[in-house]
Amino acid sequence: MPVALITGASRGLGLALARALAARSWTLVLDARRAADLTRAADELRDLGAEDVIAVAGDVADPAHRSELRDVVRESGRLDLLVNNASVLGPSPMPPLADHSVADLARTYDVNVFAPLALTQANLSLLVGVGRGAVVNISSDAAVNAYPGWGGYGSTKAALDHVTATLAAEHPDLDVYAFDPGDMNTDLHQQAFPGEDISDRPAAATVVPALLRLLDERPASGRYTVAEFAAAVTS
Repeated sequence: MPVALITGASRGLGLALARALAARSWTLVLDARRAADLTRAADELRDLGAEDVIAVAGDVADPAHRSELRDVVRESGRLDLLVNNASVLGPSPMPPLADHSVADLARTYDVNVFAPLALTQANLSLLVGVGRGAVVNISSDAAVNAYPGWGGYGSTKAALDHVTATLAAEHPDLDVYAFDPGDMNTDLHQQAFPGEDISDRPAAATVVPALLRLLDERPASGRYTVAEFAAAVTS
């Protein structure tokens, strides 16, 4: 039975992907910061028929939590997929980069860049050991386009894209992807637009078919957008 470690799995894209993998009988190791939300998500997945769901609450920026995740995964004996989905936006409303607190920016880099790299490092031997594991780092169009106010978050995703590309070049025995899901109606996106109605954005679940297609087809390592798998996306 394949094993996936998904961070930020209590809501949004992380939970939507977990539901889809549970339907495929994957073993799921799930992470999120809020224990109550993660417990509810895990219970929902079990109610849907998932046989093996392990919920480990904590902050991916915390080395001790990452070690706990690594130990849980090692108990399963394999890791087929690591999805680095957990992200923080930074201050909301988002300040101009010239006014951005360096302390806040450091926190955003810790969660959005350093934690995904550290989790990949910690689990690399298992990912390689399954034959051809996959790492998916969730990106953003703010990684490649400059928007006022998005300099903090966008620069972390640009850095994550480069980390992804470098890992792919250094590990041709792995499939390493940066995946840009586009705008979604999620809590993080709502933080970016406080007080605004974002109900016109697609639900996270509509992105999952494209992500599954990426995982099924396994193109060359690289950066992909949801639009490149548009045939798989439902409205």
